[in-house]
Amino acid sequence: MTSDEKYMQLAIRLARLGIGNVEPNPAVGAVIVKDERIIGKGWHKKFGGAHAEIEALDDCCKRGNNPAGATMYVTLEPCCHYGKTGPCTDALIAAKLKRVVIATIDPSRHAHGRGIKQLKRAGMKVDVGECAGEARVVNAAFMKFASTGKPWVTVKWAQTIDGKLTYKNGINRWISCEQSRKDVHELRRRVGAILVGIKTVLKDDPLLTPRPSKGRKPLRIVLDSRLRIPLDCRLLLTAKDFPVLIAARDSVIKTKAKKAEQITQTGAELLGFPQKAKSNLRFLLGELSKRGIQRLLVEGGPTVIGSFLEENLADEIIVYIAPKIPGARGDADIAKATKNLNTGIELNCVYIKRFGNDVRISGFTKKAVEQIAIKGERTGK
Repeated sequence: MTSDEKYMQLAIRLARLGIGNVEPNPAVGAVIVKDERIIGKGWHKKFGGAHAEIEALDDCCKRGNNPAGATMYVTLEPCCHYGKTGPCTDALIAAKLKRVVIATIDPSRHAHGRGIKQLKRAGMKVDVGECAGEARVVNAAFMKFASTGKPWVTVKWAQTIDGKLTYKNGINRWISCEQSRKDVHELRRRVGAILVGIKTVLKDDPLLTPRPSKGRKPLRIVLDSRLRIPLDCRLLLTAKDFPVLIAARDSVIKTKAKKAEQITQTGAELLGFPQKAKSNLRFLLGELSKRGIQRLLVEGGPTVIGSFLEENLADEIIVYIAPKIPGARGDADIAKATKNLNTGIELNCVYIKRFGNDVRISGFTKKAVEQIAIKGERTGK
């Protein structure tokens, strides 16, 4: 392992510390090295807070170190525009760094190499592409949205060893263990919207909120083509505090005008699927793009899961596997949800983690890996 790789790996580990607190911003880490000694490090800790580069420079000063002539390793191209904070490039130039090693370009319209050019014009040596793949995986949703304007779609479910998604007749509400369910709440905190089908609402009456919320209020979406949602369900009862979107057929909204009015009076929003829409799901994703929603978490049952997979709309798949075999007591087989897939799905960037006795398997689809790739990125070597 080279020195550049070693320090960039540390920067990536630091970046991961911000996951769950910085979205929709990217998670970024930075390390400052001088004479083969780390003199400062930092990461983007919360949305609206100081960026990783500034945190690292502040840490450097707190340690009594001078960053002049040092090298900074940063997982994403430093910003050169004014947003919630000032340009990081200005701070790097003012600190008189000698070299900046950047894992990956920021594909956003306001960046995309502009920060790199600014640093080079200031006389710094800039190298791009060290551990680029790993850095892009950390911020896959951000990279896709910045490149395409489309939300990153995560399809999640819990199943038993024999592939059952639920128990019959409400014998047991939960497939997964408590630790797995806590992890799902962490996942909810990272997304801009959570989606289920009407069958899930009718059966489980879920809230679909991250708990504790920590200030984040993702949009809760229900696919309800025939407007069957009960007016006294928990989603509608909390619609004034946590946003709700009910997606139904345009024709049904017009036919059931009274029910539609009652739904909107709760504070929920209605979205009509046009009759001529080739794909209701693609239409919905287009609407979410317009709203700037970067990440969508699909938590539906087998019908909804199958629809997203069949239309090749999933970017990431997360499965919690519980060590249970309910046999005849089990219901909603995952095999039925995927029976119409013309081709199988092989996951990339696979990550396996244990929660209690459960095992979580997550990975990216081939389409997702292609979308977050940036060609011709390595420069300066």
